[in-house]
Amino acid sequence: MDDMGKFRRAVTEWAARRAGAAQSAVEAGELAARIGLRTVVLVEGDSDLRALDTLAARRDRNLAAEGVAVLPLGGATNIGHFLSVCGPKGLGVTPVGLCDVGEMGHFQRALEREGFGAAHTRDELESLGYYLCDADLEDELIRALGPAGVEQVIAAEDELRPFRTFQNQPFQRERTIEQQLRRFMGTHSGRKAQYAQAMVESLDLDRTPRPLERLLARV
Repeated sequence: MDDMGKFRRAVTEWAARRAGAAQSAVEAGELAARIGLRTVVLVEGDSDLRALDTLAARRDRNLAAEGVAVLPLGGATNIGHFLSVCGPKGLGVTPVGLCDVGEMGHFQRALEREGFGAAHTRDELESLGYYLCDADLEDELIRALGPAGVEQVIAAEDELRPFRTFQNQPFQRERTIEQQLRRFMGTHSGRKAQYAQAMVESLDLDRTPRPLERLLARV
């Protein structure tokens, strides 16, 4: 595991406040200095991390080399813990991030509680560096590529036959193609991250979803 991976692990263990959190805090501080930490990007899960890293690479950027650490929260309800350990009382940076519109309230409450500012609207949340996906990252990317484009990605991943089988399930037949695609990506562990990367790799950069584009520009 490289230093950025070790940093992510240390911060996650520190934020979880389990036994050994104090040692994780020390380790995170040492690793922050080693990687030249400039800022932290808080995202909900591994699929967001893969999408952001892939988009950065397509823009000829290496976030880790720039001292930008992208940290998956493991769920939006953990945002307060990560803000606490990354903020003034912890690593001393001002994090930015990405969240699903349905999780907006968790981010708003945690940002205000941790002293980063009040954000009662989408615009105010964006002013603090937090960008909203409607309804989530997969939905944003499916709309950007269009159903036919996503099916091409699925075919390239050699999963078109499983997708057709999935579409033919009784519960799926009444859903729109967009709903089917989004649900298919959540059917196995790791599939969301797999397709987040693959869809960003296939994306016309002029159609990059606004939250990803704005967040990458911010860092």
